[in-house]
Amino acid sequence: MTQPLEGRLVLDMSRVLAGPWAGQMLADLGARVIKIERPQRGDDTRSWGPPWLEDRANDVHEAAYYLCANRGKQSLAIDIAHPQGQALVRRLAEDADILIENFKVGGLERYGLDYATLARTNPGLIGCSITGFGQDGPYAKRAGYDFMIQAMGGLMSVTGNPDGMPMKTGVAITDVMTGLYAAIGVLAALDERSRTGRGRYIDVALLDVQIATLANQALNALVGGKDPDRHGNAHPNIVPYQAFACRDGYLVLTVGNDEQFARLADLLGKPEWRNDPAYATNAARVTHREMLVPMIAECLLARDRDDWLSEFERCGIPAGPINSITEALQDPQVQHRGMVTQLMRGEVPIPQVANPLRFDGATRTSQRPPPSLGQDSDDVLAGMGLTSAQIAELRKQGIVS
Repeated sequence: MTQPLEGRLVLDMSRVLAGPWAGQMLADLGARVIKIERPQRGDDTRSWGPPWLEDRANDVHEAAYYLCANRGKQSLAIDIAHPQGQALVRRLAEDADILIENFKVGGLERYGLDYATLARTNPGLIGCSITGFGQDGPYAKRAGYDFMIQAMGGLMSVTGNPDGMPMKTGVAITDVMTGLYAAIGVLAALDERSRTGRGRYIDVALLDVQIATLANQALNALVGGKDPDRHGNAHPNIVPYQAFACRDGYLVLTVGNDEQFARLADLLGKPEWRNDPAYATNAARVTHREMLVPMIAECLLARDRDDWLSEFERCGIPAGPINSITEALQDPQVQHRGMVTQLMRGEVPIPQVANPLRFDGATRTSQRPPPSLGQDSDDVLAGMGLTSAQIAELRKQGIVS
C-alpha cells in the first residue's frame, strides 16, 4: 500500500515534544524522517525518566517520554557546531522537502543552517520553525516551555476548581497542538509547492497556538466582555456537562441539547424539569446551574456508576466513566480500534499509542520503532556517498556517533 507522503524527505532538527510530534506525524504518513541529534546526548527527552525502556538484559535505554514522539524516524547523530557536520547537513538539505527545527530565533544562522541559507540552494525546501513566541515581537528571543505558555496563554486561568489554584493540564497539550498545527502548515505548503515549485517558511509559536486553541473560552471573553470563570469539571456554556459522584465512583454526564435533558429528567424521576422554565432550555440551565446541579448530584448518589452508565446508554444520554490512563488504554473500544500497539527494536518490544488517522480503513502508524541514538548514522551517510573509511574518520573526530 502506498503512503500519502511516500518519497518525501524530512530533516527533523527539533527536540523535546512539539517539533518531534510534527515529525512523527509526517513519518506516520509515509515520509522519510531523519532526526538530527547531538552525538552522545541526543534529544533531551531521551533522559527524561523514569520510567525507562529496558532491554532483555535490563539495561536502561530511552525514557518513555522520548518514545512517545519519535516513531518512524532515522537517527543521525551529528555535531552541527563542527564545519564538517554543517556541510553534511547542508548536503542533506539539498534533497530535502521539509525542514523542522525548534532552535531559538537566529540559532541556526551561526551554523549556516537557517532556512534562508538552505533555500538558496533548494528553493523548493519547506521550512517550519517552532519557537515559544515566534520570529518577531517583544518576546521573540525568549525560550518557551509548555507549562509557561499554558500560564501566559490563559489556559490555566480556566482550568482547575473555582476555589483552588489555576491548574495546567495533565498532558503538555500546547506542545502537542503546536506539533499538529506545524504538520498542517507543512502539508499545506507541500500542496502549494506542487503548483508553484516554491517552498515556504512557516513560523509557528507556542503562545500563538495556545491563544488560538482557547476556542470558545476566548470568544466567551471577547463577546462577554469579562474573563471566564473556572468551573472545575463543569462547562461554562452547557449544563449539565460535568463530573458527578455515584454510590461507588465517578462519571461524566455530557448533556448536549434540550432533548437529551428531557430524557435525563424522566430517567431521574423528575419529569417536571422538562417544562420548568428554569431548566427546559440550556440557557436557562446555565443561569440556574447552582439550583439544578445539586439536585442531579443527589439523584446520582443513589446508584452505582455502572448502573447509571447502562441506563444512560439505554436512554441515549451521553455519559462515560472517569478512567485512569491504564483503564482508558484497556477500554474495549480503544483495543478494538488498535490504538495500543507495540513495535520491535531487535528483541525489545516498544509500546506505542497508534496514530488515530485511518486511510481507507488502514492505520497510518509507522512500523519503524523510535530509533536509538545514532542508530542510522552509517546508513544515512553511506546513502550520501560517504565511504566506510570517511564515516570512520568522522566518528573518530566526534563529528558523528
